[in-house]
Amino acid sequence: METKIQVILILLIFNIFFIVLWRTNKNRYNDLAFRKQSLSSRYGKMTEQFMPFLKDYPYDPCNFRFLGSPIDGVQFEEDKVIFIEFKTANSKMSDKQRNIADLIYRKKIDFEEHRID
Repeated sequence: METKIQVILILLIFNIFFIVLWRTNKNRYNDLAFRKQSLSSRYGKMTEQFMPFLKDYPYDPCNFRFLGSPIDGVQFEEDKVIFIEFKTANSKMSDKQRNIADLIYRKKIDFEEHRID
């Protein structure tokens, strides 16, 4: 009977040890994943500002105006205005960016002139 209690106590201690070990590693993993995502976001924001100057950029970079948020910028051409969102690797557009793209595709765009007297 005493041996059974000792075995149960040993198993309970091992179980507690593995739970603590698992939680510690899970917290470390979550922290590492957060830092990786944060670094990826910072890399993306830095890259966005240089994209118009890469040789593969199809327009004149002098006519690009960087906005940063919610879209990266606007390209002004002689015959059109282009809203541009740069993406790297597997990044995806946010809901707000998809909504803006949808408004543009549906031609829900206006031009307003506001004068300050």
